[in-house]
Amino acid sequence: MDFYYHPGSAPCRAVIMLARTLGIDLNKILVNTMEREQYKPEFMKINPQHCVPTLVDDGFTLWESRAILIYLVEKYGKDDSLYPSDPQQRAVINQRLYFDMGTLFQSFFEAMYPQMLNKPVEPAALKKVETALQWLDSFLEGQQYVAGDSMSVADISILATISTFEVLDYDFSPFPNLSQWYENAKEHTPGWEENWEGIVLIKKFVEANKAK
Repeated sequence: MDFYYHPGSAPCRAVIMLARTLGIDLNKILVNTMEREQYKPEFMKINPQHCVPTLVDDGFTLWESRAILIYLVEKYGKDDSLYPSDPQQRAVINQRLYFDMGTLFQSFFEAMYPQMLNKPVEPAALKKVETALQWLDSFLEGQQYVAGDSMSVADISILATISTFEVLDYDFSPFPNLSQWYENAKEHTPGWEENWEGIVLIKKFVEANKAK
């Protein structure tokens, strides 16, 4: 199973953590997006949208991390614990995945990513980050996981996103439910160490960029 990725990408790291959870062996193929390798003709032939992560499983090609997460857990999960078959439980997980993609990760991209490049950030963008984290904190009120009583693919996807905030040493203390969930997720999610290696890589990039 070929997996085209970059370790600095939160969506890529989410797939890696799920693969570790499921016991799937990925043939990881680095695509150096900083060097624009995603635009090479051979990669664009695989994925014309030229984005990572991209998965090729026995000739079947798929991109967009949350679609990949669902595909992997449905095909290779030994049971339905990470993505329950119950329609209402699954609906909540899907909502959290869409929240991660369209709200949480998007707020990071708009407010935190410019800071990584030493660019100014609009106050409204920072407010969106705070609002997204407040919502996530409210999702976790009275429960240990983001979408119910047990770990799901939504926890893994959101863990990859939340951990990326640490590149800029973001303070999660105003969000107690989120902070508690994060500490638990770091300890119990397979592949966390590899996820953290990606964070360290981005930190080094940010520090080098600030030194210029």
